[in-house]
Formats: sequence, structure tokens, C-alpha cells
Amino acid sequence: MPHVERGMIVGLFGGSFNPPHEGHVLVAEIALRRLGLDQLWWIVTPGNPLKSHVELAPLTRRLELCEALVHDSRIKVTAFEQALGTTYTAETLAFVKRHNPHAHFVWIMGADNLKSFHHWQHWRRIATTFPIAVIDRPGSTLSHLSSKMARTYARSRIDEDDAAVLWQKRPPAWTFIHGPRSSLSSTALRETAKG
Repeated sequence: MPHVERGMIVGLFGGSFNPPHEGHVLVAEIALRRLGLDQLWWIVTPGNPLKSHVELAPLTRRLELCEALVHDSRIKVTAFEQALGTTYTAETLAFVKRHNPHAHFVWIMGADNLKSFHHWQHWRRIATTFPIAVIDRPGSTLSHLSSKMARTYARSRIDEDDAAVLWQKRPPAWTFIHGPRSSLSSTALRETAKG
């Protein structure tokens, strides 16, 4: 797990990154800027429990590709979930919170994940562990209106103009951040590589 100093504001951006691409970098850049983060961790997961692992590249390869893509020293590429022996976000966030009580964290996710967020293990626990910033993705702009998570925590949503103070909010607290969007997707890149 990357080192954090007392009082730092850290974004946690988890995913398979299979493969990582400029769309992930764009989400990271938007999060760093709009949320006022000191660091952003790319948590490269051993494997998403809701996705097939058939086409999942080895973790070491995905880490190498992430490191090659990231050029901002505030972005820390890590795969500490493997050492934890978990692929569940709720367990990862509980671990991070327990071991870093002196720092402030925000969970970052693309809007494409908002639609299925209620299928994640202990999704309500995730929503009450850290504030959540949902970053707009192509085809997912309206998901913040219709998803179960958005409807369940509608009263906990803050305006994106206040995104820089999201880390100060007691969870559940979340915001939807609009901005430049990349049409790149890991699925499409894998399909292209096959062809």
C-alpha cells in the first residue's frame, strides 16, 4: 500500500486495468483536479468477481502497462489487494481505513460502474465507508439518475461544484463529475487485439 502523510487527501481508483488506457488516465486527471487530491491510487485488482477471468492478463503485466502509462507522480500504481487475498472492494476499503486513520480518502469510479454498483458485495458498506466521486463516461451520463445506488443515496449527493470538499463529507456522500470523456474501453481494446 502506498505511503500517505497525515491529512493527505487520497483518491482510490480500483479496477482490472485489462488493459489500462488513456481513458483511465483521463479519469485520474479529472479526479486529481476536481477533488483536490494529493495522491490517487490505481488499485490494480487480481480480478473482478463480476467479470470473467478468461481474458484477464497476468497481474504483473497489467501493473507494467499501468506504470508505463502513468506520468503524474501523484498517481501511485499498486496491487496490494493481492497480498490481502481479496478482490472485494468493501474489504479493501475497510483495510485502507483501518491502516490509515490519519488520511482522507475518496472512492473514485467511472459512471459505467454506477449501473451495476448495487451488485457489488456489500455495496451499501462501500457507500458508507468513504465519500464517492463518480466520473462521467461515454454512454453513462444519465446513470446517475437511474441507478439503484443513486436513487438510494439521492439525499447524500452533493453538487459537483462542491467536489473539492467531498473528502470532508461524512459518508454516505457522493458526487457526479461531468467533464471530458474518452470512448476508449478495455473490452474494445482486447477485441481489437484479437482481430
